[in-house]
Amino acid sequence: MPNHKLTAVDAANFLPGNFPPLVAQVLFGLALALAMIGLRTLIDIVAPNAGPFALVYPMVLIATLFGRLLAGIICLIVAFLWAWYVVLPFHGSFAFEVASDQSRVLINFLSSCVVVALAEVFRAAVRVREAELHESLERRRWLMAELQHRTKNNFALVASMIELQKRRQNNPAAAAALEDAANRVFSFSRAYAQLAVDGADRKEGAIDMASYLEDVVDHLVHASFDDNVKVECRIAPIPLPRDQAVAIGLFLNEALTNAAKYAFGDGRDGELTIVLAGSTNDWRLEVRDNGAGTAANSDADGGLGKSLMRTFAHQARAEQDIEVDEHGCRVTLARLPLTA
Repeated sequence: MPNHKLTAVDAANFLPGNFPPLVAQVLFGLALALAMIGLRTLIDIVAPNAGPFALVYPMVLIATLFGRLLAGIICLIVAFLWAWYVVLPFHGSFAFEVASDQSRVLINFLSSCVVVALAEVFRAAVRVREAELHESLERRRWLMAELQHRTKNNFALVASMIELQKRRQNNPAAAAALEDAANRVFSFSRAYAQLAVDGADRKEGAIDMASYLEDVVDHLVHASFDDNVKVECRIAPIPLPRDQAVAIGLFLNEALTNAAKYAFGDGRDGELTIVLAGSTNDWRLEVRDNGAGTAANSDADGGLGKSLMRTFAHQARAEQDIEVDEHGCRVTLARLPLTA
């Protein structure tokens, strides 16, 4: 990510990479000195001889802060000698008109040297502090990535343990409940895995919904649907915050689980379509099937699956809708409009 802070400006970065940094510093110092000479020439039109060294201070300050020490020294020498030779009487000479001019020139020169020294100390201190902050930030990012990786592995381990326990169950109802739990844990696991992958390229904490939901769909289709069910998936790569993305993933998990149980639970052929479209602030998820529809023994009036879907819709700050008829079922989840 480019750094636009003023403290990050460095004259050495203005030239192509094959230019030595010292050349950039010299050129920057000369450029500032020439800028002072031009400005001083314009001032001399209306106020000749006024403050001959006044413009040296800001120019050497700028040259040192943004061009490093050598640029400040170059700017100081060129600008100071020009002001002495041209502005200070006698014009076109280093001679002094009055004896007091000698001490005045010396004091101005020493003051300019102090400005250069202080500017360089400040510049170096800022660079050191920025390097420390950058190192601290990189370490925090590494720790966060490590935490996300370990969390993802822990979710995967829990899902595997549940799956193992399911295989040992002789009770079909208990095995089905364990399979639902494993699928929910898997959805959490994929969210953390996707966050770890996308965190470096996307804004902090955002998840690519295309990669995430496609993983969730693939897992559930292989685990819960027969080959006679055709699945179509059209998911836009919308980046969403992690908490919202996880809630959507869990909502989709419940919608697909219900479709496997009730729409195609009798082994019929059919089609299942999953669509996510829109943008970060205006999206809509839709799950459609042409399964059993109203003929199915669905838990739409209060089962655990539907209760969880209402909870996940609330967490996603969205509103859900379920339409069931003789042609199948359509489940939608749409982003709630922002209130003023």
